[in-house]
Amino acid sequence: LLCGIISKYECTGCTHALQYSTREGLFLTVLRYIVPPEADCQRLGIFLRTQGVTAGLIKSVKYNGDGFFADGAPLHTDRPVHPGQQISFALPPEPPTSVTPQPVPFAIAYEDEFAAVLEKPAGIAVHPTLNYPDGTLANGWLYHLQQQGKTSVFRPVNRIDKNTSGLVLCAQNSFAAPLLADSAQKCYLAIVQGILPLGPDQVEAPIARRGDSIIGRCVREDGKYSLTRYNVLGVGTGYSLVACTPCTGRTHQIRVHMAEKGWPLLGDELYGGPMEEFPRQALHCAGVAFTHPITGEQLCLTAPLPEDMAALLKKKGIGWRPVLAPFVEELLTVQPTTVEEITERYRKPKQKGRP
Repeated sequence: LLCGIISKYECTGCTHALQYSTREGLFLTVLRYIVPPEADCQRLGIFLRTQGVTAGLIKSVKYNGDGFFADGAPLHTDRPVHPGQQISFALPPEPPTSVTPQPVPFAIAYEDEFAAVLEKPAGIAVHPTLNYPDGTLANGWLYHLQQQGKTSVFRPVNRIDKNTSGLVLCAQNSFAAPLLADSAQKCYLAIVQGILPLGPDQVEAPIARRGDSIIGRCVREDGKYSLTRYNVLGVGTGYSLVACTPCTGRTHQIRVHMAEKGWPLLGDELYGGPMEEFPRQALHCAGVAFTHPITGEQLCLTAPLPEDMAALLKKKGIGWRPVLAPFVEELLTVQPTTVEEITERYRKPKQKGRP
């Protein structure tokens, strides 16, 4: 059923990935691993787990997919593997989704067969809810795939609020999802009330649900551990620009921590921010860094401030740097500046025919 190779990845480890087109018009991703000497006689299931394949995916391949192969021959997960064997399996087809494809405005900062980074404008929800059943980023992403003749699901690794702008990292398949979730780091730019001392600091305070609100959160002793590192980049007339890196992923973490310190975000009515000069919380996910699940390379994508936040900084006389150099330098050993520079490091030219 496999009628043509679309693209091939090569990486420094033992993982290779092939993506084929079937005669039914589906895209099928096949992962390949070469067994190293130190894995001799390991059971296949254990070997796959050491390569980052989750137990859930192993079960799905066994019962919903075509199973596992060693040098082209079927192999059960309780059988041993041996050095030099090529272990391969195809990712099972994605389950159907109830999200309707719709044209929705957003930009694509990066896209390949395993990961995508989308740039969401403020005012658009990430995924459908009771209050926002359509017109979301999920609807727009599925429409984008539909235009390419592809079908998939929407797997955001990080979610941002409807009125927060910026980058959203998405996994393209069930193999990539847990690996991206484990490696993803984010940097936000926030405009807060108050003149803060320039330089780095952190807020370490537990966050819990707030009793008077369905969605509100607060700092409370019985809450979950939460840590936000921040760096004050500039100050102006009564306001400061702050780069925030949430080290834990609590709901509204940056908004809650800044408000707890007495520095609520502009436009953040839920947490006491001033509403006179800005209609939404002044928060933008400006940087996303992650380890590519196939190549192992660290990638970083950045998004410039949206026009409304940039205009506010100019009005308040707050100087700022459009590139998050400290964030990039801290997280990455390389600093690619364009998608093309990132991609050419590991993607081989497209080939035709069987490998």
